[in-house]
Amino acid sequence: MSRFFVTGAVSSRRVARGFTLIELLIVIAIIAALGGLVTVALLGRKKEATRGLAEHDLSVIKQGMKLFYLTYERFPTEEEGVEVLWNKDLLSPDADAAKWKKFLDEPMPMDRWGSPWGYRPVSEHGDEETCDIWSPGPDRQDGTEDDITSWKTEADGLGGEGSRAR
Repeated sequence: MSRFFVTGAVSSRRVARGFTLIELLIVIAIIAALGGLVTVALLGRKKEATRGLAEHDLSVIKQGMKLFYLTYERFPTEEEGVEVLWNKDLLSPDADAAKWKKFLDEPMPMDRWGSPWGYRPVSEHGDEETCDIWSPGPDRQDGTEDDITSWKTEADGLGGEGSRAR
């Protein structure tokens, strides 16, 4: 028998074929779009997480300041700054060095965005028995809406530590 007579068998059989180039491009475009959406969502969460960590860092520094106050009955001077919480060498010469202890385990000279913490030994925001501590936030500029502060702001209402943008 010749192969030419078996044409009916070949035509009734399905021939397996692969994806066309257009189909592959559509699948790749869908995957890229989904990847873009996931990336945008994750970047937004990273910003929120960094902000939350900076707020936590500020509260740790504030607790260190309270411990310093309990020990010395004053807040650190502007010259001592927040660094005196972990560096005894910055302690004022007229302070009792024997009382000093490490008020923070880990040094935190910079906020999460690489800016030094702002510090004022006398609060300009109401309470006379506290100091002001702040981070200029992600834009690294003082006095803008993204600053993180130790004092209450209008946006905080009755809440605790402040942030000019919530």
